[in-house]
Amino acid sequence: MRLEDRISNIKGKNILLLQGPMGDFFNKLDNICTKKGAFVMRIGFNAGDAYFSKTKSYFPYKSTPKQWPKFIKKFYEVNNIDIVFLFGDCRFYHKKAIEIAKSMGIDLYVFEEGYLRPGFITMEYYGVNHHSRMPRIREFYDEYESKIEPFTAKSNSTYGVMAWWASQYYLISNIFYFLYPNYIHHRDFSSIKEGFYGICNLFRKIKYKFSEKGLNGKFEGELSGKYYFVPIQTHDDFQVRTHSRFKTMESFIEYIIASFSRYAPKDTILVFKHHPMDRGKKNYSSYIKYLSKIYKIENRTMAIFDVHLPTVIKNSKAVVLINSTVGLNALHYSKPIICLGKSMYDIDGLTTKDIGLDNFWNIQKPVDKQLYSKFRSYLIDHTQVIGSYYLRDGIEFR
Repeated sequence: MRLEDRISNIKGKNILLLQGPMGDFFNKLDNICTKKGAFVMRIGFNAGDAYFSKTKSYFPYKSTPKQWPKFIKKFYEVNNIDIVFLFGDCRFYHKKAIEIAKSMGIDLYVFEEGYLRPGFITMEYYGVNHHSRMPRIREFYDEYESKIEPFTAKSNSTYGVMAWWASQYYLISNIFYFLYPNYIHHRDFSSIKEGFYGICNLFRKIKYKFSEKGLNGKFEGELSGKYYFVPIQTHDDFQVRTHSRFKTMESFIEYIIASFSRYAPKDTILVFKHHPMDRGKKNYSSYIKYLSKIYKIENRTMAIFDVHLPTVIKNSKAVVLINSTVGLNALHYSKPIICLGKSMYDIDGLTTKDIGLDNFWNIQKPVDKQLYSKFRSYLIDHTQVIGSYYLRDGIEFR
């Protein structure tokens, strides 16, 4: 049953919203549910949550993290909660809320950035990414037939809007921190640091526009088919911290370079691409050069920033990653990939499984295009919602 079908009949239901994406997306969801006849409540954990909450039934949680499990269990019981919506399943407050909702038989939906960005957002039952309930068996998808006509989701750039929402959220939360003194955030929560990072981000974006001019043509030309592509994930990504053996991106980078130096064909190079969301926070170029010198491959590595992602993927020999959604883009272009973390698309026939990175440099399994088509159809049918967290249109249930 599709997700939209599961929440189509919510008249008379009691719905709880926990933390959503920064901005007014959860207000739009509130309006949708209210118009369908549901009663919506919301719990906020900091002043930013309160600022962006327009629901009349807002409850501030100001007690300690230790008391949260007991509080949310009682809240579920007293308010007869039927459905819970939240963004991200690895935040402390959300992890506990999910565990207790499961034990009580309460429906709970987790939002996340779209697996098939842009144009989609992700909404799954009880968990996303490695916690997703999507089948991990090839045979399931071999037999799957989509009942939805193929379509393409429209998309527009959202970075500016997202940055604006985030700056407000962090600033308000920091100024009025004393109202929620026990709150713990899942990332660095300093508005001063975030402001500095934002300035660095803009400066570097302009800088790389000029310094990397012409690289797209280079990847399409002389380097085409001669490099392995490695997307670097954000340094504080839960996908890395929770769903992989790598605790830092530095350890991941060294692992890749060490293996590549020993086992990869000598006429190939390694291309690392920084994550655009980390542009103002992290620059691994010097570290990559340092390791390249140690492992004696100085002329066989590259660190890039804002080169066109599809161009880099399409012209690569293969893709090495932890569990990034870049993997789904690579599958779209039929590029062999290996997942070094836990990923819901790490399925035989889609990825090169069970041979290890040392062997992958020379042995890559081709992507089964028909299997990927069926997998993508299931992904859209059961986990994707058309829309954006940061644009005016919000969401559109098909």
